[in-house]
Amino acid sequence: MTCFAQVTEKVVRSAEKCICISRYGVGVDNIAVATATELGIPVTYVPDYCVDEVSDHVMAFLLTWNRQIGFYDRVAKEGLWEGTRSPVPLIRLRGLTIGIVGLGRIGRAVASKAQAFGMEILAHDPFFPANAPQPAGVELVDLENLLQRSDYVSLHTPLNDDTRGLISTKELAMMRPSAFLINCARGPIIDEPALYLALRDGQIGGAGLDVMEQAAPPANHPMFQLDNLLVTPHVGFLSQQSVHELEVRTAKATVDVLQGRMPEFLVNPPVLPHSRIKLA
Repeated sequence: MTCFAQVTEKVVRSAEKCICISRYGVGVDNIAVATATELGIPVTYVPDYCVDEVSDHVMAFLLTWNRQIGFYDRVAKEGLWEGTRSPVPLIRLRGLTIGIVGLGRIGRAVASKAQAFGMEILAHDPFFPANAPQPAGVELVDLENLLQRSDYVSLHTPLNDDTRGLISTKELAMMRPSAFLINCARGPIIDEPALYLALRDGQIGGAGLDVMEQAAPPANHPMFQLDNLLVTPHVGFLSQQSVHELEVRTAKATVDVLQGRMPEFLVNPPVLPHSRIKLA
């Protein structure tokens, strides 16, 4: 059972007696799934355990920026209660547009919460089933259209070869100068040096990041010198309830495999014909 550790091809091949790899979490980009499948090792995960927490965190970033909470917190504590205006104008949230990149469980939860605030919803997901009903109040568009029209852009794609660096110089240039970019998914989805330049030069309004390219970047990271960046240390998933649920469900998935039962969420179904332990 693993969370953030890199379960590389070398690790998997070295684990000669391994019967199951269970991920404490949603993504499996840190696990050599193809190697595990080749060697007959089922891989499990819990893709739906923190939907409420992450979507809440996205809205927290959005509202903190929209209402300039950080700025007004600082000036109030300095005794400046009258006549002070934030450098970023306060704009009524109702009627603004949020673009959601990736319309999975969390993306749909963000859409629902943003709709409750009266926001317009755009979404881009190239893997959204063509025959699936379009979520109510959500307009499906291509990525370029979404970036050009959105006041807020929130990323909810998995990290893979297609999404690594998905938001880079070209994409940032499409965004509005006042737009705010939110990433509570995986850090490398954004080209970080390109984002730094876009923020430094005022090409976009700001960004809220719960994840970065480095899992724990140093305190002197140049991004942290920017006033238009909000950062949290990868806590979007965190709540007392979500951690307990994750621990219990990861353990249960492991026990299921060890006892020959099909786990709730199997990452690699092609492993079944030659799994080291038969699952039924």
